[in-house]
Amino acid sequence: MAERVFVGVDIGAESGRVIASAFDGRRVRLDELHRFGNGPVEIAGSWRWDVLRLWNEIQIGLQAAGAKYGDSVTSVGVDTWGVDYVLLSKSGELLGQPFHYRDARNAGVMEWAFGRLPRAAIFAATGLQFLPFNTLYQLIACRERTPELLDAADRLLLMPDFFHWCLGGSTTVEFTNATTTQCFSPLTRAWAFDLLSGFDLPTHFLGKVVPPGTRLGPLRRDLATKTGLRAAGVVAPATHDTGSAVAAVPSDRTGRTTWAYISSGTWSLVGVEVPEANLAPTTLARNLTNEGGVDGTYRLLKNVMGLWLVQQCKVVFDRAGLAHDYDTLTRQAAEAEPLRSLIDPDDPRFLNPPKMPTEITAFCRETGQPVPDTSGRFVRCCLDSLALKYRLVLGWLEEVTGARVEVVHIVGGGSRNRLLNQLTANATGRPVLAGPVEATVLGNVLVQARAAGELSSLADMRSVVAASGGIEAFEPRDAATWESTLERFTDLVQ
Repeated sequence: MAERVFVGVDIGAESGRVIASAFDGRRVRLDELHRFGNGPVEIAGSWRWDVLRLWNEIQIGLQAAGAKYGDSVTSVGVDTWGVDYVLLSKSGELLGQPFHYRDARNAGVMEWAFGRLPRAAIFAATGLQFLPFNTLYQLIACRERTPELLDAADRLLLMPDFFHWCLGGSTTVEFTNATTTQCFSPLTRAWAFDLLSGFDLPTHFLGKVVPPGTRLGPLRRDLATKTGLRAAGVVAPATHDTGSAVAAVPSDRTGRTTWAYISSGTWSLVGVEVPEANLAPTTLARNLTNEGGVDGTYRLLKNVMGLWLVQQCKVVFDRAGLAHDYDTLTRQAAEAEPLRSLIDPDDPRFLNPPKMPTEITAFCRETGQPVPDTSGRFVRCCLDSLALKYRLVLGWLEEVTGARVEVVHIVGGGSRNRLLNQLTANATGRPVLAGPVEATVLGNVLVQARAAGELSSLADMRSVVAASGGIEAFEPRDAATWESTLERFTDLVQ
């Protein structure tokens, strides 16, 4: 079978990539064409996204795709993180500088919202985990601080939808990312208009929600000429990066939940795949979330702070002259004493502190634990704590679904961290299958391949991922030690 080429644009909080995938009907071969940095831009005391620079980087990658693959490229699709958005005027002008989800304007807004509508009512309407940066609270903050933007807005597009607009002019919103906003109803599978009206938020700028795999049309004519991608269309993948990553979990298990996933990166998304949203009281009590997946599935999961902890420690180490790469830091952590100091990764102090090691030190002092005093001990504290938090969340997911998880799949960039993979197996007492590293891109391009008629089901997509390799197994060790530590850790996070 002749290879067809699909281009996946994957943008995360730290970096972005444009990757071409050649698909022969059985396996996918990935070709990274362009990689670029990403991160917040500080201006006037606020954090923003430089979306115009990101768009320029995407075009550089598309030009590389055109030069190498030309008319063999069938389609292009974009995935990014969730919750953040761009506002466009009626004439298509960008309104304002899009805010970063860690911007301080969100502080206290969620708590204010609870005074307007109870948590239970918001959860019943959306099924979403309560996080201070959910789009709902960002919109409330926008209404209070910059109401002129909402007044002038004709269309709200989430980040990947904005880049699809740049590519081809589509103004639709893709399902998996729409479900991250806390503005979307899992019952009606449409915008939660009644909830938004309860907060006096406008809804006229909310566009049509479309499923993953929707063909959004051709590239803009000038872009097709510029890039040499004259035969390519635009296809919406699962535009939320975790939605794409979960679509590429190489599991052949079906029926009752028997596997869990951890999409590991700046955030760790720990969850299970379910056929519909779970709005049970226990789900609310555990602050779990229901986010959309491929084929109308839902991802019942918990957002855990993830490798952001290590990334921000590294920033401070670098400034102090201890410029170690991540492999060196992980090696130092492996040599450090295990389970010496533990933190709750999801303590609000770790969301966006000026100096991550300072906050870790404060947490350890306040809880009567030894304070990490080397870079290796700081990183080991982060990794041990993440593994134990995964164990807690796994228990909550089993409690809610009534099904035992038999294996844990770790996918995404964080699956490169073999130490964390092993610690996760130890903490959960379950075998861990790590990989693929490029799960997000694989999920992205395989949805495109399915839209092109190359695949017929989600199971087919996962079979392709399994056949493409890159999976490593980790078996649990030291069960007694980790069991005895779990009680101590549970006391720290309650």
